[in-house]
Amino acid sequence: MRITSRRGAIAFFVCLGIGLVALAIALNVGWIILNWREGVLLFFGIVFFALIIAGMVVNTIFLVRELRRSEQHDSFINAVTHELKTPVASIRLHLETLQRRQLPEQQKQEFYSLMLSDTDRLAETVEQVLRAGRAGDKRAGREKSAVDFRQLVRDCMEAARTRHHLQQGALRYAEALTNGNGLRVRGSQEDLRTAVFNVLDNAIKYSGQNLDVEVRLEAPDNKRIVLRVQDHGIGIPPEDVKRIFKRFYRVTHRSLAHVKGTGLGLFIVKAITQKHGGKVFAESEGEGKGTTVTIELPRMDGDSEDMRSQA
Repeated sequence: MRITSRRGAIAFFVCLGIGLVALAIALNVGWIILNWREGVLLFFGIVFFALIIAGMVVNTIFLVRELRRSEQHDSFINAVTHELKTPVASIRLHLETLQRRQLPEQQKQEFYSLMLSDTDRLAETVEQVLRAGRAGDKRAGREKSAVDFRQLVRDCMEAARTRHHLQQGALRYAEALTNGNGLRVRGSQEDLRTAVFNVLDNAIKYSGQNLDVEVRLEAPDNKRIVLRVQDHGIGIPPEDVKRIFKRFYRVTHRSLAHVKGTGLGLFIVKAITQKHGGKVFAESEGEGKGTTVTIELPRMDGDSEDMRSQA
């Protein structure tokens, strides 16, 4: 109901803005026709008219943006609430069952495993929110060191396989190194690990039944390291490709109803990438045609010298 009411409000403000602009134009044109001989008044009238029109346009744009931001914020609150309440309810149910009944040891171990899984889910949700807060802090993550990006990507892939219980072939790795073997980045290892893992996690979650994700690491020149994560899943509508990196934004589609999340994962990826002097973007040919997310990072100075000394 809230989303419907907000969309109605957006439509109202857009129509109101258009109506006011049309009315102002009509009044101004009428005024010009009646006073066309008064040059000075005509000049100032046109100037004030332009300012009024600009003010109404800016006001309408601002109202629409605020309504959309409020809608996204509410969606985020609902998602986080669900992500917190569901595992808490599950843990409570299992604990009450253990307290009230005498269960076989095997079933107890199953309950313990489920509760640990729910605890991990809770911790991940809280950590995502905290990371989003740190991502908006320009002072955070200034401590930087040399990071072996190749090893970091492989470690993230193993973590993703473990978390999602994947077969080896479901998440494939490839390299295209045309400029030697040095793949170091200067930055925060923890932040870069978070960014890479979030991209992998997204690719797996949005693959649907066709789980086939390729992770490709490239070094096209001595200045860049490029990571491409390509899935063959549900894809992204063209109008959503540039929006998926915004805070709280989630693609709304029926096929995504089962996918849980806070809408912060790719926002965190973008913030971390930009802090490291890089960029991130997504490509998709449309729904059902998969998605490729690309991260470009500056290659650490000295890799080329290291490669020449090793040769």
